[in-house]
Amino acid sequence: MSKKIQLSPRKKDEQIAAYVFSVPAVFLLVAFMVVPMIYTVYYSVFQYQVMRPNDISFIGFANYIKLFADSDFWLALKNTVYFTIIVVPVQCALALALAMLVSKKFRGVSIFRTMYFSPQLTSMVVISVLWTVLYNSNPNTGLINSILAGMGMEPINFLSNPKTAMNAIIFMSAWQGAGYQMMIFLAGLQGIPGEQYEAASVDGATPVQRFLYVTLPNLKGTIVYVITITMIQAMKLFTQPYVMTQGGPQNATKTMVYYIYTQGFQKGNFGYACSAAAVFFVIVVAMSLIMQKITADA
Repeated sequence: MSKKIQLSPRKKDEQIAAYVFSVPAVFLLVAFMVVPMIYTVYYSVFQYQVMRPNDISFIGFANYIKLFADSDFWLALKNTVYFTIIVVPVQCALALALAMLVSKKFRGVSIFRTMYFSPQLTSMVVISVLWTVLYNSNPNTGLINSILAGMGMEPINFLSNPKTAMNAIIFMSAWQGAGYQMMIFLAGLQGIPGEQYEAASVDGATPVQRFLYVTLPNLKGTIVYVITITMIQAMKLFTQPYVMTQGGPQNATKTMVYYIYTQGFQKGNFGYACSAAAVFFVIVVAMSLIMQKITADA
């Protein structure tokens, strides 16, 4: 029979302090994540119209059947997956390149770090409005098309063309979000022992070889974390299409979160929106687990 481990008074005080400090975080987690998730699943099996709050009826899986038969749902899911597949590697690669750049010791490096991180300190709504102006198809008001016109090129309808709208949002999103991932990569780079680079240099390793055989292996855990959080953030894309294109043109930028918002808050189909949110949650969790498995085995 094993003996019960006796904690010292100091250890007991530290344990009590840990529980006390974790209570607010646990409370917020339960109140703003667990409880809403439970209610989302609960209302997803009801016919619930926001305009008729007292007229709620149990309909079982009817909302889910309707959801899987809705072409707009599959289009929104397709747009979301497309955005995620493109923006995650682009944003992570850009963040890693910036982190390696600002990890060097040179005069004024802190200014560059601040510049690259500053878009994270600005509201996404403000960023979206700014880039809407930059993407304006009128050369007199749109900076990008003004530059193209000065080079003798035709203006591009970045946000009004179904073929370019999502790609324009991807470019802007990668630029805006890379600063946050850059800081995480920078912390990982600073944790790599300098002796490993010195040993590789003594062995005659080129910069590319040092990156492949020293930097990347030491950043494996950081890369997995950055890819996972970037993918989750990408799947939640909403503000950019809402501000810049309103889901258009021709639903080319309608994402899953925008679709849920439209059904729940614009059309008032709260129960149906809950079913879409529940399915979307399962998809995000599944993709996160798959991504972690792929990156862990790499």
